[in-house]
Amino acid sequence: MDQRELSRRARRLRDLTEPLAASVYFAPECHTNYERLGFGPSPGAFNGVAGPNFEAYFVSRGACLGRAPGEVVAAAFGVFNPAFVVPTVATGWAKAGPEALLQARLDGQRAQLVRLLGASPDGCERAAALYLRAAEALPLSGRALFSGLRSVGLAGDPVGDLWRAADMVREGRGDSHIAAWSATGLGPVEVSVLTELWWGLPHKSYSRTRGWSDEDLDAAAERLRSAGHLAGAELTDAGRELRRRIELDTDRQDRPMVEALGDDADELFAIVEPYRDAIWAGNGYPATAFQTAADL
Repeated sequence: MDQRELSRRARRLRDLTEPLAASVYFAPECHTNYERLGFGPSPGAFNGVAGPNFEAYFVSRGACLGRAPGEVVAAAFGVFNPAFVVPTVATGWAKAGPEALLQARLDGQRAQLVRLLGASPDGCERAAALYLRAAEALPLSGRALFSGLRSVGLAGDPVGDLWRAADMVREGRGDSHIAAWSATGLGPVEVSVLTELWWGLPHKSYSRTRGWSDEDLDAAAERLRSAGHLAGAELTDAGRELRRRIELDTDRQDRPMVEALGDDADELFAIVEPYRDAIWAGNGYPATAFQTAADL
């Protein structure tokens, strides 16, 4: 399989998996469960999608690592400002432990997916099996969140297994992506700025949600300008090429999953695409247009 075909399949897998797996962060059912554990509510809906409470977000997503300190959570998540993450995680763990959070997260997401997709979505068990096949092909080495989810295992029911296996695939690519941009020498704030511009988002939009101040973002933009990657608040050709290479390297690290799916990849995509559409239509995940075929 050449690089172009690998990237096509890897990004198709990413784009279809993201709303299915990451809708957990926007699930009203999860927010309600976290409130029962003592966390604050969702800060509000954005274009109809309920945003996450960051205290609950950090510890519920990080719970697969055990009661990890904020420094470890910041390292595993990659692009968030540690000065924001560390104290937020400390207050989060004071409210609930990993087991309670993992259960609240699973129960809430299962309830959301049943609400949006139905109790027995078409092809659910087959999709879960294919996702698990892909996940089991990916090495654990260097992949903290992926390995944490593998240690938790499946949920034991079709919808829960579908989500948990999809989440493994999502976090596997996420861990690989951190390795890809770290290897270029970029820091988390610089890569956040590059990414939002590469996606076509306004400067200081996505990157600000990661806890970076205007001063942090301005300093990062100046470093990127000095390196020739930005002109004003726009990517230069060099900046676009750098971000393109990061994504290509992430695709290459997805090769074990793509090859494990083999000719069954298109079957998985056909099953999951209606799930994605239903999740978008039900305001379960922001209808984001990922960059897929472009910049291969």
